[in-house]
Amino acid sequence: MWEYVIRRLFLGALTMVLVSMMIFMIMRIAPGDVAMMILGEEEGATFTQEDIDYIRGELGLDRPLPVQYVVWLKDMVVLDWGTSLFDETSIWDEFFKRVPLTLQLVTMTVGISVLMGIPAGIIMALRQDTWIDYVVRIFSLSGLSIPNFWIATMMIMGGMLWFNWSPRLEYVSFFENPQGNLALFFFPAFALGWSSMATKSRMMRSTMLEVLRQDYIRTANAKGLRYYVVVYRHALKNALLPVITVIGMSIALSMGGSVIIESIFMLPGIGQYLVEGMNLRDYPVVQNLVMVFAGWVVITNLIVDLTYGWLDPRIRL
Repeated sequence: MWEYVIRRLFLGALTMVLVSMMIFMIMRIAPGDVAMMILGEEEGATFTQEDIDYIRGELGLDRPLPVQYVVWLKDMVVLDWGTSLFDETSIWDEFFKRVPLTLQLVTMTVGISVLMGIPAGIIMALRQDTWIDYVVRIFSLSGLSIPNFWIATMMIMGGMLWFNWSPRLEYVSFFENPQGNLALFFFPAFALGWSSMATKSRMMRSTMLEVLRQDYIRTANAKGLRYYVVVYRHALKNALLPVITVIGMSIALSMGGSVIIESIFMLPGIGQYLVEGMNLRDYPVVQNLVMVFAGWVVITNLIVDLTYGWLDPRIRL
């Protein structure tokens, strides 16, 4: 078991190093010069090459790329994320101010996808090849086929055009107004969780059908047990194990999906902060936040792998 754990930890660390190299190089080769953007913030501003070189020197962008990478990697590991290149605010403080909002969005997204996906999969399995199965399957596949950013956009545009209504776009704290806070997060969480719900429902349907065909299910039915007892006590528990993996993956992917959803619904989370940093070529903001998202995915996958290795010893081999 310990060899399996060490091997997974090594692969996770290697993944983080590769991601750090990729995001560092992408930010450096992306079009646009952050020094020119800083100097050209005011309309009609004029500047010389000496001004650009001075700004680049102040920001440390005139040093060789390997030196910049090593310095950034060292500061990131010790949690010294520095300040934004534009407003000089602490990235660490801004991150901690915004991360509860993103975590709430991820939690509600996973909750909606689980509460909708697992019952939908059970219904499709118990009513296989009936009109109920087809309707629920179409609804599930629609969420899997349509991009979540398009769903979010249509929620806002459709509500305004057809019902003269739009979701609440002004952030309000849960402690100040719980009802308003939940109403604010429901629509972005639903837009983000629909596709995740589709994956869970399809997986639940497949595993449930497989379990219902097992001999011990036929034996339970032959003994005269009530139908709901057979489904809940004998079939459901055994069919849920593969779905746990899908739930773990959805927790990881929901964090990445929040980047666009937060921008559409104007939620001041770390996803919106990342988009703002990308638009401004704010290297420290983008690089550190991308590593946070990558770390979230790696850690979630690691927990799922270790859980499966503990449940099934064959996986350790």
